[in-house]
Amino acid sequence: MAFRFKIIKKDQLSRARLGRVETNHGSFNTPAFLPVGTQGTVKSLTPEELLEIGVEAILGNTYHLFLRPGHETIGRLGGLHRFIHWERPILTDSGGFQIFSLGNLRKISEEGVMFQSHLNGSSHFLTPEKVLEIQRILGSDIAMVLDECIPYPSSYQYVKASTERTSHWAKRCLQMKRETDPALFAIVQGGVYRELREKSAQTLVEMNFQGYAIGGLSVGESKSIMLDVLEWTTPLLPENTPRYLMGVGAPEDIVNAVMLGVDFFDCVLPTRNARNGTLFTSAGKISIKQAQYAEDGRPLDETCTCYTCRHYSRAYLRHLYLSKEILSSRLNTIHNLFYYINLLRKIREAIRGGCLLGFYQSHTSQ
Repeated sequence: MAFRFKIIKKDQLSRARLGRVETNHGSFNTPAFLPVGTQGTVKSLTPEELLEIGVEAILGNTYHLFLRPGHETIGRLGGLHRFIHWERPILTDSGGFQIFSLGNLRKISEEGVMFQSHLNGSSHFLTPEKVLEIQRILGSDIAMVLDECIPYPSSYQYVKASTERTSHWAKRCLQMKRETDPALFAIVQGGVYRELREKSAQTLVEMNFQGYAIGGLSVGESKSIMLDVLEWTTPLLPENTPRYLMGVGAPEDIVNAVMLGVDFFDCVLPTRNARNGTLFTSAGKISIKQAQYAEDGRPLDETCTCYTCRHYSRAYLRHLYLSKEILSSRLNTIHNLFYYINLLRKIREAIRGGCLLGFYQSHTSQ
């Protein structure tokens, strides 16, 4: 499968870079934010609405699609792009984080992971080879190797054994990769231990993957620790491949990570917060359920040009949320995703214009 990453410009005062990822289903510009379409849909929105917002690529979840409706069903129906009516790039994660979240419902061994479905309790066994096979059948553009997402805090010995297992699994995935498969990304683990992060990155880079993700962050550690890990890790990854920070999505974290050399992100934060009534604006977050908005005729953000802000007031959005109307989730999600896509567009423009440091200082001082 065709895959290419091109660096267009490097920032002179940080590690940030402007780039483009090219796939069989088109390209997307980096730094980029990929909305999470866990079960083949970015919750509450149509693909056409995503395109109107400016979304260029999305994420699908291997674990959930494997359990329902099943990767073989999706394959028989023409693959994930056709199944969900999305013709642009799709990244599928390995399901490692979801399996990690199952707690006592899963058992990890060197061979793979035995787990019970959260849907009906049925037992399943996933190996690194099986995870790649599932993503091959789904037909995604970027596939992730199977990894263990390490909880925080964890002991050095546990993290060491887990990280070594993730590296072994990555090698097994790579050994069965076909030329027509999705681009395959490895996942750097190592917890909060610098030595283990460095060993993980070195081992995986020697295997020569098409891209590298940084996993195991935003799982309970402080933001300062997360930034330390990124500070250590990103310089160890190849310049000519994309760097993907998994599951991290607070706006300030994205800006900080871009400065440290990360190219793209995914997170449920904008869509989940939207459904819970928390909205991102240029003046900070708004909890729309608050009584102060009951008669507020202003848009959510007077500087925003999204569909929601062009047509609806804070008072109406509060009414919809308190009334538990479906339209509340839709309008809130449109706004939050527009905010994120626009944030990444501004970051790219700042890199292109050589003024990223000023953007960083103004954004992080809010």
